Amino acid sequence: MRHPPMKAFKTSVFKFLRPTLFVLATIGLLAFGSAKAGLFEITKQLEIFNTLFKELALNYVDETTPATLMDQAITGMLEGLDPYTIYWTEQEVSDAKVARESNYTNLGAGFRRFDNQWLVVSTTENGPADAAGMKVGDVLHSINGVLLSDDLNQLDPLVAASADREVALEFYRGQQKSSVSLIPTKSQTSPVVCSKLIKNNVAYIALEAFSATTYKDTKKALFELKAEGAQGLILDLRNNPGGLLTEAVNLVSLFVPKGTLVTYTQSAVEAYNQTYVTQRLPADLDMPVVVLINARSASASEIVSGALQDLDRAVIIGGRSFGKGLVQRPKPLSYGTQLKVTISRYYTPSGRCIQALDYWQRDADGDPIRTQPESYNAFKTKGGRTVYDGGGILPDRLYASSNGHPLINQLNKSRLLIDFGSTFMTEHPFSRPDEFEFSDKDFDRFLEFVRSHPGALSTISEKSMAELRTTASKEGLETFVDRDLKRLAQGLSQAKIDLLKSEKMAVRSTLIEAILPRYFYLAGLYDYKLKHDAEVLSALEVLGNKKVYTKILTP
Repeated sequence: MRHPPMKAFKTSVFKFLRPTLFVLATIGLLAFGSAKAGLFEITKQLEIFNTLFKELALNYVDETTPATLMDQAITGMLEGLDPYTIYWTEQEVSDAKVARESNYTNLGAGFRRFDNQWLVVSTTENGPADAAGMKVGDVLHSINGVLLSDDLNQLDPLVAASADREVALEFYRGQQKSSVSLIPTKSQTSPVVCSKLIKNNVAYIALEAFSATTYKDTKKALFELKAEGAQGLILDLRNNPGGLLTEAVNLVSLFVPKGTLVTYTQSAVEAYNQTYVTQRLPADLDMPVVVLINARSASASEIVSGALQDLDRAVIIGGRSFGKGLVQRPKPLSYGTQLKVTISRYYTPSGRCIQALDYWQRDADGDPIRTQPESYNAFKTKGGRTVYDGGGILPDRLYASSNGHPLINQLNKSRLLIDFGSTFMTEHPFSRPDEFEFSDKDFDRFLEFVRSHPGALSTISEKSMAELRTTASKEGLETFVDRDLKRLAQGLSQAKIDLLKSEKMAVRSTLIEAILPRYFYLAGLYDYKLKHDAEVLSALEVLGNKKVYTKILTP
């Protein structure tokens, strides 16, 4: 191996050490804080690392670079913390900025990367992509003449570079290659994806995120529906991943008196402890409200549902929410790098912690521990009802179709929803939303589809088994364990099918939400939900019976 001259290598090491120490000092101070450890202890540990880094960089037998060593050190330091505390290199900071500028919504399409391909995963009705004939499942080939197969990371920069100009796309649908030109739209997408007056004079408002216009758009929709005669409200926060905290607080302000506590944060650093109260006048203090949540309702969605539950201002229906109660703040570091660090935890007005997983307490496999039901703590709502912590918000009425499970999470991340959806559409040519049906027979076909595509929905157990097979092969033991591993693989495959069966309601709901918009867009999906969705029908029942509504909110 050819090595660089030692003098040049030493120079590069020492030139790197000064900024490195500043980065480490910043990260160290943020990760531990003077409230957790004395300044002497921080200085001591940095000095130990300084000497170790220098000796390793100068004396290790093989060629290394300071940057590589530092990246490995930082990765090791952060991997034991929560997954939201992240260090970004200068290039990653730049890439993130480009990704934010890549406004796919202006193209009327959503793209997602699966292995070595970019697929269309959604289209907006009458948007540029829809008008050009693009469909969910199309595989992108090139953008503005640049082949994506040469570098899959080019999609964001190429879309961002197009700005408001025409974008030329090539894509494959099966074996057929097509070319289209998309002219980005300048219209802004509202986070209110559905706003309707449904039966019994109930307003229905569905939010997909907490963006900069969530409060304004929701307030506008609410007043319009009240003008049409709305006397109750269903606020649908299912699958809403959250967003801006200020918009969550403002949304709660629509239904409670000004000055009401919505959430507060607690941190080891006193300066990060914050209390958030409503700053705006309410829109309606008396209208009965039902909030729908599920396992994919997170962050700001949990702040809203948790506050309205603790204040006895709304009935919560669905499944336990995701449990993302950690607060992050970006911290700029030297040389264009950045640290997004968890600084505190969210709490509901009653004192419940929203966070589900404890990253400081881990099991034998190193995975964070989730609080078990027997360890839940009881809290009291404003009116004296008993509610519990344990991570996320537990609804007043639970429904299996809103359940969360690791296998369903894997299903949402896989291509199975797209690939099975394409097969389903060829077999079911529905022409109107009211014709749509997903029967038990269709569910059984989905199970067979999963069985016939064993690698498409992989579990952690299957990955561990593959690692065991690799290790056994390296040790020359594959002939001894291969038969048992094959038998175990068959058992895991069947167990996966059995688990999908046991979570049938949640899996079925996931499939409908993935497939139906491919026929009739989001409008068709919500038309279907408002007539057939179990949680919506339950909400209508509660809002239609004052005694039932009052009883749920009474201790």
